[in-house]
Amino acid sequence: MTPQPTADPHGTIETVFRIESPRVIAAVARMVRDVGIAEELAQDALVAALEQWPRDGVPDNPGAWLMAAARHRAVDLIRRRENYARKLAEIGRDLETTAPPEEPSALHDPDDIDDDLLRLVFTTCHPVLSPEARIALTLRLLGGLTTPEIARAFLVPEATVAQRIVRAKRTLATRNVAFEVPYGPDRAARLGSVLDVIYLIFNEGYAATAGDDWLRPALCEDALRLARVLSGLVPKEPEVHGLTSLLEFQASRAAARTGPSGEPILLKEQNRSRWNRMLIARGIAALDRAGATATGAPGPYALQAAIAACHAHAYTYEETDWQTIATLYALLSARSPSPVVELNRAVAVSMAQGPEPALEIVDAIAAEPALRDYHLLPSVRGDLLLRLGRTDEARAEFGRAARLTRNERERAMLLKRAAADGA
Repeated sequence: MTPQPTADPHGTIETVFRIESPRVIAAVARMVRDVGIAEELAQDALVAALEQWPRDGVPDNPGAWLMAAARHRAVDLIRRRENYARKLAEIGRDLETTAPPEEPSALHDPDDIDDDLLRLVFTTCHPVLSPEARIALTLRLLGGLTTPEIARAFLVPEATVAQRIVRAKRTLATRNVAFEVPYGPDRAARLGSVLDVIYLIFNEGYAATAGDDWLRPALCEDALRLARVLSGLVPKEPEVHGLTSLLEFQASRAAARTGPSGEPILLKEQNRSRWNRMLIARGIAALDRAGATATGAPGPYALQAAIAACHAHAYTYEETDWQTIATLYALLSARSPSPVVELNRAVAVSMAQGPEPALEIVDAIAAEPALRDYHLLPSVRGDLLLRLGRTDEARAEFGRAARLTRNERERAMLLKRAAADGA
């Protein structure tokens, strides 16, 4: 079929690239063994698409087109390298007629990561980088997230994230970190960062930082797929199963989280018959595996999965076991202290014990620098004030939350609450 021009080719290209870029970067990184160069080659493919697709039409398989364009540029780059002739002599084949050779370990080791995206995650989570840099770079390359989106996930300034990404690429290049599969202790050392990366990618898809859509399902699907593959790769790691369980539970609510026009639907108003019972069953099974493989107290992801399970077991909002959820959040706060965890604990406490003790928790963390521009802080505080009958203060908090969020759907919802009678 001949490609047909579209009404908005640039918008289509940007959408396709955002979805496909992680896979393109991962595949090209396997060829050139440098994630920074791989990202540049993917960007070159994007430029080619911007030049050709408006003229020739969007191809039937745009992802494959971008992949081929980036691979061709990778082959050209390898050909230009000074050591190309030596490498060609060693492998005895022409890169024009054969694919890049597979590593023996990738062909014969059953413990290998047979997935370029996971390979990319483990590579960018190399110990030569700081934990913050590992996560930021992987979110950029694997998740296709922008600097502002990553900044929201980290609750840090955009400039800080930009510097982390630039320095991380430079460090990987100067230290000659290869695009490789880690084994043994090296794999275990990187696992924590890998889990954090997958979690943050899912969160960005679950509640988008900016734009016209509240959900970005492709990111959720990628994160959930990675978590499932990882749980099969390291089946004795309880936190891997804990994360997988958490994402299964969260993903089960996706169909009920937005209305016909894409507007957000909060937990209390969601039609739970639309929750995906198959995903809930998978979440329960993964949580059971987390418990069966644990040798001590549950980790942060297993605790969050247990909280999500409480919601999944409640067929109505009124049946929710808020006291258990508040207890689990207290355990999570002790296990992994965070102002965001405390904010979530305040919500649970408000449902279990009332708004007054919850407001005390919120006010105690209100001055935390990490929450200064976090729109959910005034949003939660507005809910608590509203329940206490302090309507004017609640309106002000909802208005402040609306100013802080950069997601149009969320802003509209908050502005509606700020203007509503009795709110």
